Amino acid sequence: MMTWRIGTVISTGRSWRGARELEVTLDRPLPGHRAAAGDDVGGDGTAGPVTVRALAYTDLVGDPGPGDAVLLNVSALARGLGTGGYALVVGPAAATTHLPPDPTPGPGHLVKARYTPLQTMVLGVDEQESPHHATLADADSLDGMPVVVADLHSALPAVVAGLRHAAGTSAASLKIAYIMTDGGALPAAFSRTIAALRDADWLTTCITVGQSFGGDLEAVTVHTGLLAARHVAGCDIAVVAQGPGNLGTGTRWGYSGVAAGEAVNAAATLHGRPVASLRVSGADPRDRHLGISHHSLTAYTRVALAPADVPVPVPTADVENLPAWGTPLTRRIREQAHTLTRPAGTPRHTLVDIPADTTLLDTLRTSPAGLRTMGRTLDSDPASFVTAAVAGIHAHQLTADTTQPA
Repeated sequence: MMTWRIGTVISTGRSWRGARELEVTLDRPLPGHRAAAGDDVGGDGTAGPVTVRALAYTDLVGDPGPGDAVLLNVSALARGLGTGGYALVVGPAAATTHLPPDPTPGPGHLVKARYTPLQTMVLGVDEQESPHHATLADADSLDGMPVVVADLHSALPAVVAGLRHAAGTSAASLKIAYIMTDGGALPAAFSRTIAALRDADWLTTCITVGQSFGGDLEAVTVHTGLLAARHVAGCDIAVVAQGPGNLGTGTRWGYSGVAAGEAVNAAATLHGRPVASLRVSGADPRDRHLGISHHSLTAYTRVALAPADVPVPVPTADVENLPAWGTPLTRRIREQAHTLTRPAGTPRHTLVDIPADTTLLDTLRTSPAGLRTMGRTLDSDPASFVTAAVAGIHAHQLTADTTQPA
């Protein structure tokens, strides 16, 4: 079910590839919004119109300006869910001149966000009308390309920072693809991380797969997205993770990151080198996410049927002594990681110790995209980002190994 409001644009804010922030005044309060000092109060005690942040995907709904009336989906905002605090612009509330123009007639019949009011038609890199169809028609191997698999979108900039840290002076020549799955946000434009990494040339391409859309290339599956990264974009390394937003229910299987295990299988099936990045926290108050999250443990022991390399940080003393780290956390991570080497009924993963010192932290601080996970920063939860970064370091080390996996 949806909660709708009409909003009037007061001002425009930041913009990035395919998106613009707006400040809007709602025609009526959100459900449950109670009057505060200075609010107009109705007979039922609710407050008058409220001002909220909204987000317009400009390629889909146009580029509203001050004074425009817009139709808003406020469902998640009304429930306080993790939408980034936005009402989402569905379109103009009345006929205006701000609708985007009709697309130029051309190829492409791949429909994403299918059968929703905002379904969009794109040209899939793998479909028959694509100039790359012949390349991908019989493509069946990644030729040993390392594929870093991560649970959360927030791992992406840290993995890329680790790749660049390992590459050193040759970082500028490193070609990295991000394969965005559809477990979180569907529009790539929702991610300021992608925009910042692309603008800074830290990412070569973004490929949106499944129901996600808006990447530099579109693909039907993780498999064709990976093959496109290798054979169309010519990338050295791919990173697979869901878009912003992570659906979890506090149950063993009810979370969107379960797809990380399936991505390991895809990479291995296509003769890539799967690198399983661990979701780690030293500051999460929930025991199931402290140390290695149960999300990683479940995805890599129960879902991943193929073996992967699992990089584990070995912090130097000055890193381990940082706030929210400490020797007990290091010990917990190592004990949990060893359970990944002996999952019942599946091949053993390989733990790879990767040193982590303050120079890696220095590289993480240079990321053009903000480092934040579950509301925590590099300083408040360093183990989270360092663990993602060491996966990038190991993936770069694998680029020198041309041996094909069995």
